[in-house]
Amino acid sequence: MKRLFGNTGGLKANYIRSLENLYRRRVPPEFLVTFEIARDISRLSHEIRRQIGLLINRLGKIVYVIVGDHQGIVIPHTGEYRAAPDRLKGLRCVHTHLNNETLTRDDLTDLALLRLDCMAAMTITQLGQPHRIHVAHILPQRSTTAPYQVLPPLYPNQLNIGCLELVQALETELAQLRSLYDADATKERTLLVNVTTALQRVAMASLAELEELALSSGIEVIGTLLQQRKSIDTKFIMGRGKLKDLTIMALQKGATLIIFDQELNPSQIRSITDQVDLKVIDRTQLILDIFAQRAQTRAGKLQVELAQLKYLLPRLITKNTAMSRLTGGIGGRGPGETKLEINRRRVRDRITRLEKSLSLVVKQRRQQKAKRSKRDLPVISIIGYTNAGKSTLLNTLTKSNVLAESRLFATLDPSSRRLKFPRDTAVIITDTVGFIKDLPKDLRTAFRATLEELESADLLLHVIDISNLRFEDQIESVEQILADLKLDHIPLLRVLNKRDLVDQETVAILSKSLDGIPIAANSGSTLTGLIEKMEAVINKVTPRSSVPFWEDSKSLRFNTHLSKK
Repeated sequence: MKRLFGNTGGLKANYIRSLENLYRRRVPPEFLVTFEIARDISRLSHEIRRQIGLLINRLGKIVYVIVGDHQGIVIPHTGEYRAAPDRLKGLRCVHTHLNNETLTRDDLTDLALLRLDCMAAMTITQLGQPHRIHVAHILPQRSTTAPYQVLPPLYPNQLNIGCLELVQALETELAQLRSLYDADATKERTLLVNVTTALQRVAMASLAELEELALSSGIEVIGTLLQQRKSIDTKFIMGRGKLKDLTIMALQKGATLIIFDQELNPSQIRSITDQVDLKVIDRTQLILDIFAQRAQTRAGKLQVELAQLKYLLPRLITKNTAMSRLTGGIGGRGPGETKLEINRRRVRDRITRLEKSLSLVVKQRRQQKAKRSKRDLPVISIIGYTNAGKSTLLNTLTKSNVLAESRLFATLDPSSRRLKFPRDTAVIITDTVGFIKDLPKDLRTAFRATLEELESADLLLHVIDISNLRFEDQIESVEQILADLKLDHIPLLRVLNKRDLVDQETVAILSKSLDGIPIAANSGSTLTGLIEKMEAVINKVTPRSSVPFWEDSKSLRFNTHLSKK
């Protein structure tokens, strides 16, 4: 016999047997519930003074019997019934009400969050007989009043409502609506969510950046949701009412993914995914996914995998104790390890191996830096917010063909090229990974080997996209990261990129207020002033050897090697 769910404490044995016997009953597909079952649960609920709920699948089988208290029931986790983006749960809930009330706010919230086929509340007479049944279902189309429809009350002899046909009609309409958004079935369709205590202007700017990140990852954005609160809910981030609206919006628009614009801790992810039958990720996970797509070199792939595993480790959970198993051999006897513990141990072992591999990368790069120092080569590093134009500037300065696209984190692996100034001063110029607001700590740690390249720089070029409305916040983010990395002592030139997209008066004002050099990175004719300033700073901070770079045969071979890279 299947077990009962909910508040069964203190029930007499005959009541427990009667409730367990409900699992043997069947409901015809066209009926919401049969009169006999409605009569029996009404009588039992009246006698024990607790609400009783049934979850019934589309075959008419009762799969969950739930006992609540005087005011409500708590629907258990129904993991085996997963709803597709254009489908409902495949379960309908029928439960009793003891206070002669219609569907409550909690009932309608459960209907929306769990995407049930329908929700029914049955009132009971003073004699313990079924009185009226109140039924609601989700509306496939967006409504100006409510995202669900409440049907007229039913009497116990009106339970043949063509239940299966009603649900199939709703799902057909949902599928038609989804097809409107199905331009590419291989793409994820996401809703972006920002729950914040900040000002609306700041929150909207952050949402706009999250949308750029999603597009850069190849995800189709089909809607956004912003909630401003006095304080963030520690369990669900947002209120349950807003979470219900989010679920309905996802269902109506055919979303397959929800992305939150803040980092979610493991318990928050569990709480939200228990309520919403969709994949849920946060901003950090999205950035990690982009990095995983962009990494090309072995070092880059190692760094991304390390960051992903460090992010994943505290989020490894299991809900199925049947996955437990024993490990054999010495040290494996006794209680053994659960599948979860084995997974965590494997992740920790992999992290250890990756850290050892990255330590070799750090050693190799220090050797490369030592060679550069021996040859007396100054280093200029290009830094800046992602998509500010760093790779384009490198290409224009050195006539290279490093990948440069108008999307966030288009390039990930650092590139080094030779540059010779007009006065025959030669330098190595490097392009680094772009920075971003709230750069995940795991990424910053994993990319230590890459960011250490900045430590040997003699000059930093901070490329700023002045055509971006958020450029002031981007400057603050980049310079804060430099301070965190203890690199703010290195000479820095602000390079105001995309001057061709801003009017001349604004460019002049920004050049003065930011003490920057305006350029258009894709136009070599605009770089003269920048090159002269770079050469002046380099000659000042790194006095050169009397032997010209191009006359040193070893340096020449080194330069050729760099050019081939």
